[in-house]
Amino acid sequence: MTNHDEAAAVRPLTLAWVGRHLAAGERIVRTEVLHGGITAEMRRLTIGTRDGGTRGLVLRTFVNMEHAQDWLNREAGALTLLTGTGVPAPGLVAVDPIAAHCEYPSLLMTHLAGRTVLDDEGLETRVLLLARQLVAIHALRPDEMPPEYVAWTTADTVVVPKGADTAAWAAAIDVIRKPVPPYEGRLLHRDFQPGNVLFDVAHPRLAGARITGVVDWAQASWGPADLDVAHCSTNLALLHGPEWGPRFAEAYEEAGGVLAAAASERQYWRVRSGLAFSEEVQLVAQPWRESGRTELTTRAVEERLDAYVTALMDALA
Repeated sequence: MTNHDEAAAVRPLTLAWVGRHLAAGERIVRTEVLHGGITAEMRRLTIGTRDGGTRGLVLRTFVNMEHAQDWLNREAGALTLLTGTGVPAPGLVAVDPIAAHCEYPSLLMTHLAGRTVLDDEGLETRVLLLARQLVAIHALRPDEMPPEYVAWTTADTVVVPKGADTAAWAAAIDVIRKPVPPYEGRLLHRDFQPGNVLFDVAHPRLAGARITGVVDWAQASWGPADLDVAHCSTNLALLHGPEWGPRFAEAYEEAGGVLAAAASERQYWRVRSGLAFSEEVQLVAQPWRESGRTELTTRAVEERLDAYVTALMDALA
């Protein structure tokens, strides 16, 4: 076995565990680190097959074990229920959520072709594809519901960016102090955004672009469709500019998705999502810079977040 770099090396117990889930005559011939994630170590494993070919697997390892069991159980459950649905998700190979066999909680899944695309060029085409894909996810009716969603922020934990419009932010915080609007539950990805969607490498920006995979189901949940839409909208607003948040919501409805009937309810979820990002701007911006968007410094993302939250509040006025 060869490593792409030292960090790609798979730990001994985990290596043995992976080996037990390979077919007879197969072996790991290469490992490499996959960048862009925040919560877990990700490695691509190239598997040599008996006929001389290769296939790919992905190993997710949670070194920080605080939420590992819950998140790995959620992901394993989601990948299982997505099998055969047409949603291009990885196939589950094995999971060790409590590190009974591995050094750390781990999940092994199939590798999907394609790559993430975070460029501005061709964005309108990708927004339409993202919206259609999310509508397809929300249309699923699983026999067993995943756990209820967990809110990612509270009125008391919001971090107002330096130099922000304090009046707008105070009003936004007041919005999420209100009771949660009623909603019809849907299967949520819960972190559906460009960093977790793979596109055909040959056509990432052209009319022929297509989605080849939706990954990172570790926080799959049951909750309002608005929450997934709001989360992706905020990501797009921070990646590409505040105007892209509302555009994604429009594209979702154009694709047949159904959001809350009342404008105030839709805005509740959008404001809640925007404020949640205030607590993790640095964590969000770092993988974007590592992926080539070097201009997205923490400060630049904070400024876009302020502009987006302010725009949301202006829309409520």
